[in-house]
Amino acid sequence: MMTARILIVDDEEWVCTLVGRYLEQAGYRVATAGNGAGALAKFASFRPDLIVLDWMLPGIDGIEVARRIRTQSTVPIIMLTARVDEEDRITGLDIGADDYVVKPFSARELEARVRAILRRRNEGSNQSILESGEIKLDLKQRIVEVAGRVITDLTPMEFDLLAFFLRHPGQAFTRLELLEAIRGTTYASFERAIDSHIKRLRHKIEPDPQHPCYILTVFGVGYKLAKGDKTR
Repeated sequence: MMTARILIVDDEEWVCTLVGRYLEQAGYRVATAGNGAGALAKFASFRPDLIVLDWMLPGIDGIEVARRIRTQSTVPIIMLTARVDEEDRITGLDIGADDYVVKPFSARELEARVRAILRRRNEGSNQSILESGEIKLDLKQRIVEVAGRVITDLTPMEFDLLAFFLRHPGQAFTRLELLEAIRGTTYASFERAIDSHIKRLRHKIEPDPQHPCYILTVFGVGYKLAKGDKTR
């Protein structure tokens, strides 16, 4: 198995050094950048498997960096920031970030988040197809088809969320259960993040996102995937 490549972007050199050393000791290949322009250049040359991205960067900030990367890649992004407001967290997740770590943090916690995201991304490598009704998901190639239409712009978080629903069609889950399933941990303050991901997922796969027919709201509980005929 190839060693995963991690790009760390932070304008504080000590953060890059500390986190980089910890992740290298954990067996990852690491590259660093200290600003937004450097992050975009390093992203193109290093081709990371995951990015740890600081929100507050000089020049091009982390949110804009994430937006630009999302136009061309679904690489997992962990936002690293001192912002604690819920709206800020939702903003980070809305632009396609897969996780959110608040400063101050421990390198051990961050490494655990990195490992969990990469593990989820690699889960199902020995499986092939998840299918329910008109939705088909290829775990190996990470391709989604809905009613014969190929969906190419799902973020890793959206892909993992849809894969989880496809493994449990017709079963309702609370927001915290979904967080636990796709992120390996639960944070009550992130419950609204699931709503944000569901909203964006619906816009990408539903014929009419305002009247969804695939991802359904279960009032008083959370969400479920409409049960179809699972053939594989």
